[in-house]
Parts: sequence; structure tokens; C-alpha cells
Amino acid sequence: MKHIIGGKPPSGPAPASNAPAARFVEVDEDSAGQRLDNFLIRHLKGVPKTHVYRIIRSGEVRINKGRASADTRVEAGDQVRLPPVRISEKVAEKAERPAPAREFPILLEDEHVIAIDKPAGVAVHGGSGVSFGVIEQLRQARPTAKFLELVHRLDRDTSGILLVAKKRSALTHLQDQFRERETGKTYLALVTGVWTASNKVIDLPLHKYLQADGERRVRVTTADDPDGMRSITLVKVRQAVPARQEKGLPAMTLLEVTIKTGRTHQIRVHLASQGHAIVGDDKYGDFELNKRLQKLGMRRMFLHAWRLQFNHPASGERVALNAQLPPELADFVPSA
Repeated sequence: MKHIIGGKPPSGPAPASNAPAARFVEVDEDSAGQRLDNFLIRHLKGVPKTHVYRIIRSGEVRINKGRASADTRVEAGDQVRLPPVRISEKVAEKAERPAPAREFPILLEDEHVIAIDKPAGVAVHGGSGVSFGVIEQLRQARPTAKFLELVHRLDRDTSGILLVAKKRSALTHLQDQFRERETGKTYLALVTGVWTASNKVIDLPLHKYLQADGERRVRVTTADDPDGMRSITLVKVRQAVPARQEKGLPAMTLLEVTIKTGRTHQIRVHLASQGHAIVGDDKYGDFELNKRLQKLGMRRMFLHAWRLQFNHPASGERVALNAQLPPELADFVPSA
């Protein structure tokens, strides 16, 4: 059985096809400046993102009667045409089940922004096989909040600082800073082997691709690759971790990693490309070592968004936040 989202029966006699009609939504002030794809995801709840992008590409979604692309910014007063979208009963049932309400440890909160210390294992948003993430749970926990949107993203297996905007103006201001590289983002990463202290800059382009099973991956590529994106990572040795032969563990190195570009899986792929994969990385890491580590209680990737600097969206003052290593990582490197 199919369910229809985004359509409603037209007034008057039904057409011969009994096809549901499209509906029109007026963009309000709080949604002004939002990308069209994100606007649709909010209004077509339960519709897979792949379907959202398909109806945009096909021209079924219109803004003020004109075609638009996924990255078009909607403005207050715009009339957005939402076509009826058919989804399976299973997907519809899942959409009707709200995410569980959950608050997260707060590093900073005011009327403009929330800085969360995100735990590992929690996606930042639903999609790609994940029913819900931080943002959906936070919205459920704060039903009276008029506006809560992710400023940036962290991988599901990465812990640490995550920003959420409480106003549209704050969102656009902060996203501009990320885009213009005006923020300072430093991670703590434990890697295999002894990192050479002189290896301080990794400037290698990255190429995103899909495996045969559809899983997203990233690899280092060459400067002449038209699909390669320049990616810059700065590395500083924080602590050498000697080999622990009694536990079958090799020497490791705790690094402070600052990214100048925010590419998908950038830190993981850049460090692995140097022969020093992140401990616990199930995509680009040492799988045999990961198995041994799991038996010792290390069941996650050792990558933590440790420090974030940005200009406050209202005052303009420079804000510097730190999120300490969570216990499961701190206990593994006691003197970190």
C-alpha cells in the first residue's frame, strides 16, 4: 500500500485519474534563506532524500512557478509548489514515529546558538538508513523552540563540538564563517604508528565515490583529477603512545589535527594516506588492530572534535570552545 505525502484532494469534482493535487506552501520569515532541499525535507516528512532530490531535478517542485535547483535559497513570501509524493506504508509508519526526545551536554547556549558535546555513535541528522539524529531528538526535547538547525556536521562515529543555530540569522552568519574558513576546527586523533613530527601539512585533493554496494567512500587523488577537491590538513604531535606488547598493541601517536577545508572524511583519509590510520576507523583503518582493540574495550573510532573557534553571530566576539575527551578515549590514553 502506498501513502501520499505533499498532496491533498482538490476542491470540486475529482479528476478522472483521481490523482492528488499538488499543494503550495508560502515561505515564512523563519525559513527565509534556507536551501530548497532542506526546506522540502522539513515539509515532506518521511520522504527519502533521494526522492526529494529527484522531484527537484524533474521540475515538479517550483518556486513562484519557476524551476529551481536544490541549492536555491528560498525567500520570505515565496510560493513553493510541493507535488504529491508516494512512499511505501513502511516508510510512512516510520515517519509517523517521532524521534525520542533527548538533550545533549551543553558547552554554550544563548538566544542565538547552542554548542553541543555530541557523543560518538549518534548521527547529526536522520537519513541514509538512520531514522533520526541529534537535531531531530533536540527538536523533540524542545517542542516550543521555533528554530533549530545544524550549522555544520560531524560523522556519526566522531564525538565533540557541534553547533546548532536558534535563529535563521545566526545560521547564515555561522555557515558563512565555515564556508569562508574563518572558523578554527581542531580534532584529537589517535593513529597507528609513530608520526614524524616534521610532517605538519597534508595538502592532497580528495575524490568522493560510491562502492558497488552504494556505500560512500573517499580517496586521495591527483591534482589533475577534475573531480578532486583541494583539501588541507594541519597536524601536530600531542603525545607519543608507546607500544603495549602485553596487550598486542603497536606504538601509536595522539595528534592535534586542524582542518582548513571541510571535506567528507578528510581527516580519516588524509591520515590513512600517510600510513597512519585512525585507531578504530572501520572504513579506512587497520581492521585486525581494530578487532584487538574491541576486545580491550575500544569499540569506536578515536576521533574527537576537541576545539572550535568562531565569531559570535550577534556580538562578533571570538568564541573558543573545548570539549574534553570522553571517558572511553581518555582512559585509553591516560595522560592526554
